[in-house]
Amino acid sequence: ARVAPPSPRAPLQLGPLGPPFGVPPPPADPPFGRADREPVRGRRHTGHGTSISPKAPAARIFPSRYRVAMSSEPDLSPAEAAARPTPFGPGRALGWLFVLGLLAAGLLGGALLYRVLVPPPPAPEVVEVERPGPSVVTAVRDLARLETAAFHMERVIDRRRRSQALFGLLEQEDALLLVAAADVTAGVDLTRMQDGDVVIDRARGEAFLTLPAPEVFGARLDNARTYVHTRDTDVFAARDGTLETRVRREAEAELRQAALDAGLLARARDNARSALTTLVRALGYARVEVRFNDQEGEPGDDGPVRELPAAPTESPPR
Repeated sequence: ARVAPPSPRAPLQLGPLGPPFGVPPPPADPPFGRADREPVRGRRHTGHGTSISPKAPAARIFPSRYRVAMSSEPDLSPAEAAARPTPFGPGRALGWLFVLGLLAAGLLGGALLYRVLVPPPPAPEVVEVERPGPSVVTAVRDLARLETAAFHMERVIDRRRRSQALFGLLEQEDALLLVAAADVTAGVDLTRMQDGDVVIDRARGEAFLTLPAPEVFGARLDNARTYVHTRDTDVFAARDGTLETRVRREAEAELRQAALDAGLLARARDNARSALTTLVRALGYARVEVRFNDQEGEPGDDGPVRELPAAPTESPPR
């Protein structure tokens, strides 16, 4: 192969590793086609003063790292080379990240400084409009209750309503955490007393009282102390509007049962006996006996209690 000298305007530039030892450099400008896999035969003008003889043996073009490149760019001065844009590398990426971090830190610091120096705006005014309706008395009930005991009960109720969403793929919850406080009262209903339940002996100064069994009058939530602590509803869960109402009703029932288990009726029985004994003794009767109609083994169990005749010579005490 006969290789023409390179042009002075296009200096030769070797690849990063150069040709292998003992192998002559390939032509400066390989011909078009499958140069890396097929040998070049015949005579062709490359355009840079290089020609290949048809009688020359086949010459294989080496890969690009061994290829002799012919540069057509003119020489650059150091200033032009410095001004030439460089590819985006790891160093420039780190620099941009540092700049972005400084900007984010500045924005965060400015927001905190603004929050400290500038007072927050006043809360928007909320106006509640109420349209009162007439109050109607629907029922009247006469009461004669003697309340003798009351328990104040508190309880935390965690109620969760679970449902399936997206064809059973997700399990959603509608949760409610209620702090319930209620007052459970018990005593004796005096309207249930019958004739003969009160027996007095004015001559001896004795009185026998038979009272109805104590009962729970009511368990009502204290709205001033009962509140919803949290209410969480998942994204795909249906919010139950009656969940709080049901939980409040269940809270009343649970607190009522808890008061019964704590001995509310027994305390109401003892307090009723003590209160009526003190009241009747204040009327001048020295001996007062109070029993309840659900108890056995006390006077008056054999039949109705009747009033004993008083002695004609004595006047009733005042």
